[in-house]
Amino acid sequence: MFFILSKILGFLCNPFYWIIILFVIAWFTKKPKLKKWSFRIGVGSLIFFTNTIIFCEFARMWEPNGKTIEEIGHYDVAIVLGGMAEYDRSHNRLSMRRGADRIWQAIHLYHLGKVDKILIAGANGDIIDKGLNEAIQFREILIDEGIPAADILVDSISQNTFQNAVESKKIIDHHPEISTVLLVTSAIHMPRAEACFDKVGFMKLETFTTDHYTGKNRGYLFSQIIIPNESNLTDWSNLLHEILGYIIYDMIGYL
Repeated sequence: MFFILSKILGFLCNPFYWIIILFVIAWFTKKPKLKKWSFRIGVGSLIFFTNTIIFCEFARMWEPNGKTIEEIGHYDVAIVLGGMAEYDRSHNRLSMRRGADRIWQAIHLYHLGKVDKILIAGANGDIIDKGLNEAIQFREILIDEGIPAADILVDSISQNTFQNAVESKKIIDHHPEISTVLLVTSAIHMPRAEACFDKVGFMKLETFTTDHYTGKNRGYLFSQIIIPNESNLTDWSNLLHEILGYIIYDMIGYL
């Protein structure tokens, strides 16, 4: 039930649907005052949610500061959280999302000798089976890329962030040689992920954030001030999903 509810809430987090609803109300209502304010709020929301600088400044308040490769020490395992890909049934292969930077950075850390093993956590987050089981499918890709199978651990069960933490803890507990853990996930996802891993008992966890929307330094272009960008609607959806997800996880005791 919670899994299905989380998907419904994810739908409601997308400001694109809010804007459409406001314009539909403005178009069909026969009440002049409601028509006027629905249209005004719809236009204002469209301007607000498509502005790059506004989104980046809100994301900056949410994302933790990142670390450079040079700041990363040595760890027994890097836990890479799922949500990185879709499955392309037509061509029988994974199709990467923005979050695939997680696995790329983990591979880089492995080849630099900064992590000894990679644990890929998560099957998929879909209600309907779409042929995706990221942990298993990415394991095969890593093997093809020359990483020994013995250095790859998989959690092919979990479907959300809290389950990622629970199942990863079970796997780590069966490997007494592992004592230092690096959690790798998107910067926007890290606050909720880190809190979940702390909750289940990862007391000495270190983090490495990927695919940041923002950085320490601001460097906006003039075009970002005046030209709307429709991709910000999707970015806002992701940010609001994480904020709402954090609140709900806290309410039900996952954090």
